[in-house]
Amino acid sequence: MRRGALIRGVLALAAALSISTAGALALAGAAGAATPAITVTPNTGLPSSGTSVVTVTGSGFTPLNLGGITECNLTPNQPTITVAGNAVPVGCTNPLSKVVTTDAGGNLPSTQFTVTTGTVGPPATGTDSTGGDAATDAAKYPCPPTAAQQAAGYSCGIAYGDLAGETATANISFAGPCTAPANAYGYDMAASDGGVFTFGTLPYCGSAGGTKLNKPVVGMALTGDGAGYWLVASDGGIFSYGNAAFYGSTGGMALNKPIVGMAATPDGKGYWLVASDGGVFSYGDATFYGSTGAMKLNKPIVGMGSTTDGKGYWLVASDGGIFSYGDATFYGSTGSIVLNKPIVAMAATPDGKGYWLMAADGGVFSYGDATFYGSTGGIHLNEPIVGAAGLRAVA
Repeated sequence: MRRGALIRGVLALAAALSISTAGALALAGAAGAATPAITVTPNTGLPSSGTSVVTVTGSGFTPLNLGGITECNLTPNQPTITVAGNAVPVGCTNPLSKVVTTDAGGNLPSTQFTVTTGTVGPPATGTDSTGGDAATDAAKYPCPPTAAQQAAGYSCGIAYGDLAGETATANISFAGPCTAPANAYGYDMAASDGGVFTFGTLPYCGSAGGTKLNKPVVGMALTGDGAGYWLVASDGGIFSYGNAAFYGSTGGMALNKPIVGMAATPDGKGYWLVASDGGVFSYGDATFYGSTGAMKLNKPIVGMGSTTDGKGYWLVASDGGIFSYGDATFYGSTGSIVLNKPIVAMAATPDGKGYWLMAADGGVFSYGDATFYGSTGGIHLNEPIVGAAGLRAVA
């Protein structure tokens, strides 16, 4: 019964999210002494492609009440699609996809929400109010909004509404497209809080640095042209930035050992995840070439890198020991070096004839044709370095 009430109430929220001529979601049925309000962090400079994670908080709602969070293009006069008897704008996600309960003070607790770019709706499939296909019409109301919609002053927003009919909305905005210069070169590093550091000429496309994470970030990988990257958390959850696309994760799996790193295929249409025991998980067009999953290791695996043609990869242990698979060639390691800090990640060079190893303090060790471009070894870091990625395309 409670579930049925939730569905009716949250879908009523969607119906209450009527698009106003001002381009913002109108509040409907707000009650109580305090005005319902939500805050989205970060709410500006979000990556204009891929996905990003924001934190939603709120206050002024009915205590201990169920509600849903949704993302919408706020352009007025959109077609609507009927969902359980309610007319919902096609440019909105389904509010049932993120259900939250307010606390005893009527506050919306800190909640992670994934912002999607491109076509975000419709909340249901079928024929919409104009007689068209809801999915087709939803593509006309993306996030970020089209250039014409932005010129008219419209944006996208995050909304929350509860069973009491109280709703609140916060606008969000996106950064410009993340582009890499011709013949870009270098490597990126990621910290455990999701902060990203770029070296060489690689662009910054966003980070999870201001996000409350369920699990710490442990690795990253670059797309083929350097105009995007993925971050991976220890549970295998994936965060995509720039032109990086989501191809799957171990987020819903029970893992024997936590994920510690990742590497991408040359075309950026797949990636590998590696666990601390050396177990390898393949997604998209990534092919499995072997692992240390059945081996007894001196030190745990902490990262991986892939060859230029995507037909092999290296695994690296915390002492800098290297394990090569497929057509990956061994170029050296820190296995016999006394390190100030353990190795935490590696990245391959553009032609696959070398690689960098990165330590927790950001120190960089170069092998094969890898060139040193800088490090965070002399920088005071808020969190240790945990991941790295080198440019896949030939520089």
